[in-house]
Amino acid sequence: MSGLGLETNQVVTGEAVPIDLRVARLGSRMIAGIVDLAVQTVAQIAIVIGTLEVVGPDDEAMLTALVLAVYVVTMLGYPVACETLLRGRTFGKMALGLRVVRDDGGPIRFRHALVRGLVGVVAERPGVLFALPAIISMTVSRRSKRLGDLVAGTIVLQVRVPRTVGMAPVVPPQLAGWAALLDLTGVDDALATRTRRFLDRANQLSDDARTRMGGELLSEVLAAVTPPPPPGTPEWAVLSTVLAERTRRAYQRMITTTGAHPPRHPG
Repeated sequence: MSGLGLETNQVVTGEAVPIDLRVARLGSRMIAGIVDLAVQTVAQIAIVIGTLEVVGPDDEAMLTALVLAVYVVTMLGYPVACETLLRGRTFGKMALGLRVVRDDGGPIRFRHALVRGLVGVVAERPGVLFALPAIISMTVSRRSKRLGDLVAGTIVLQVRVPRTVGMAPVVPPQLAGWAALLDLTGVDDALATRTRRFLDRANQLSDDARTRMGGELLSEVLAAVTPPPPPGTPEWAVLSTVLAERTRRAYQRMITTTGAHPPRHPG
C-alpha cells in the first residue's frame, strides 16, 4: 500500500498460500546479498584449499583454471541451487525473510533461478561495475526488480512479518485518520486478547501458522470494526492499529472517569 510506504502484492507463496506481502526493497536485498557473498567467498576459499591439498597443481595455468572454475561454481551454482531447492531462497534471503517468486506469484523453477543467476554473474556481481547495474535497476523499478528479475520474470518479496509486529501495538502515522474513525464496539476483550497474543509471538510462528492464524484474526477483526481499512493495508498494520487504538481509548476513559494518568508505555 503506497500510503504506508509499503507496496503490497496479493501473491501465492511457495506453499501455495495466498497472502498480501511486501516487495523487498534495495536495503534488505543488499544485506541479503552481502550475507550470500560472504557464504560464497568462504566456500571458494575452502574449495580451492581443499582441491590444492588433493590435486596439488604446480603450474600457474592450472591454478588459474582452478580458481576460475571454483568462482563459476560458487557464484552461479550457489544461488541457482539454493533458489531451486529452497523455494526461492538463499541463506541471505532466509536471514532477511525474503523469497523470490514469479511475477504471477507462483514459486520459481530451475529455469527462473538459472536465468537470474546467469544475469547476476555476467552483469550484476561485484567486480568492475560493483553491482551498479543491479542497484540502478532496483532503484528505478517500481517493484524493485534487478536485471535478473526483469529477464526471468520474477520478483523478490518480504515474507517475514515486520519487526514492528511482536512489539507494543502502534498506529502507523498513515493510518491515524482511519484509527480516529473506528467503531470498536464489536471488538470484545476475548478478540483483543487473542490479537495481542498473536502479535506478541507472530515472529516465532512458522510461515504457514502465521498466515493461517493471522488471516483468521484479520477476518474477525474486519467483521467487528467499521469503517474498513484503506485498500491494500497489510494484515499486521490493521491488527496493530485496532489494538493500539482500543488501548488508547481505554486509557482515555480511565483518565476521564478517575483522573488517573496512564503508564508511559501502555501494554
